[in-house]
Amino acid sequence: MKTMKTLGEIEAAVCVGMTLVEQKYIGRGPKNVHAHLIGDFLVVRLHGVLTDGEQQLVKTLPAEKGRDLLKQVRTQLIELARPVMEAMVLEATGVKVLSMHHDISTMTGEEVVLFTLVAAPQFRETKKR
Repeated sequence: MKTMKTLGEIEAAVCVGMTLVEQKYIGRGPKNVHAHLIGDFLVVRLHGVLTDGEQQLVKTLPAEKGRDLLKQVRTQLIELARPVMEAMVLEATGVKVLSMHHDISTMTGEEVVLFTLVAAPQFRETKKR
């Protein structure tokens, strides 16, 4: 029988999973990643996700064109990776994903992925020290 994970263990598993997904589908992982589980809502915030090529694209093309092109490409890649991400979230939380939302800032290189889960995951409380 599997022991129930703590909140920190769930969030850590999501961070590792998202890093692996980014490496596989984007070609590099984030410099920093944080996951926050709030009831049935899982927020994943990734920093430093833009590749050198993406940074050049945003710098050299007119602002809106570079930004829009990068967002279109990233959205397509995230949609390709969606089944893998949903499976990873199910594995980490024990709960299925209801919906997923994504955005990326071409200015800061920050990416946010939001998952709405079908229910709030169960987790065990950590022992107070």
